[in-house]
Amino acid sequence: MALCVLIAAGGTAGHINPALAIAGALKQARPDADIHFAGRREGMEYGLVTKAGYPFHHIEVNGIQRKLSLKNIARNAEALYHLALAGPRAKAILRQVKPDLVIGCGGYVSGPVVRAAAKMGIKTAIHEQNAFPGVTNKLLAKDVDVVFAAVEAAVQKLGVPEKTLVVGNPVRPEMFAQDRAAARRAIGAGDRTVILSFGGSLGARRINQVVADLAAWEQKTRQPVLHLHATGQYGVQLFRNLAKEKGFEYGENLVVKEYIDNMPQLLAAADLVISRAGALTLAELEAAGRAAILIPSPNVAENHQYYNAMELQKAGAALVIEEKDLTGEGLVEAVSNLLHEPGKLTLMGQMARTLCEPKSLEKITDRLLELVK
Repeated sequence: MALCVLIAAGGTAGHINPALAIAGALKQARPDADIHFAGRREGMEYGLVTKAGYPFHHIEVNGIQRKLSLKNIARNAEALYHLALAGPRAKAILRQVKPDLVIGCGGYVSGPVVRAAAKMGIKTAIHEQNAFPGVTNKLLAKDVDVVFAAVEAAVQKLGVPEKTLVVGNPVRPEMFAQDRAAARRAIGAGDRTVILSFGGSLGARRINQVVADLAAWEQKTRQPVLHLHATGQYGVQLFRNLAKEKGFEYGENLVVKEYIDNMPQLLAAADLVISRAGALTLAELEAAGRAAILIPSPNVAENHQYYNAMELQKAGAALVIEEKDLTGEGLVEAVSNLLHEPGKLTLMGQMARTLCEPKSLEKITDRLLELVK
């Protein structure tokens, strides 16, 4: 009998990409599997999931804003309205799809879908990417059949050690299958050092600002680099304005996009990555074996990005700069030092690779298929 799976994930690429990786691994193990996704149509999950070819079921769930303002009061009113409708909508999706298994991979949408599935007696699992679990997963952990944790530190915080399996963070198999020489040829890297920078799917204002200083320095001093930068959704116009203000141009040595949709190829081609320290970003850096300058987001629960990033710095795989200490001048100095120390970037990349958990997807898939035997 064909296996039917519903995966709920949303909000950021950090939730959606592991969900897609799990979907791909399940499909490889069980080619007859019928895999569906649930998420917000306005969220980035809609584009990524439909592009991957999976059926998509819309459910609207928003987070509560903690800071008090007129704008946030309106947002919270809308969030409560959607929350009231989320339970019935989740049940309607489950009745339509009739899944044998429901998996939550993070984001607010996971909550009502996984909770409703558990109450209906459907087999359920969740995956927590961070050392400090999100609120949704902490609430769901007691109701689901299996909990996957990326790191040991999350196990006690999730509160159900007897059914929690530490599996690392799943990354797309194509991360391990890249040919570095071919990837570099594809982007026309030549002998140049390739720098890849991004601040997440929505964009990080501070990262865009300091990367603009870096781009200006690269062009002014004629560094032999190919710099690829993703501004994120909210940084497109900001970065254009910064280019005019600081006197640098997009072109042969600086390629600027809103969003990176070929991350495995670009990581394979890169020598140095400048990014936030989300759990999945770090897992992909480790899989690709890439040196990094990490700028943890200060706007996350328990400052978990900082602690995630420090594990790479301790291993000699990354340099961590906290946002409170971040300046354009400081970033330029850090990059300059790394570029001018022979072999440094290669060594850091090798150290990153030692931290990788290459069998994460295999562990997750085996346990899920065992669950629905």
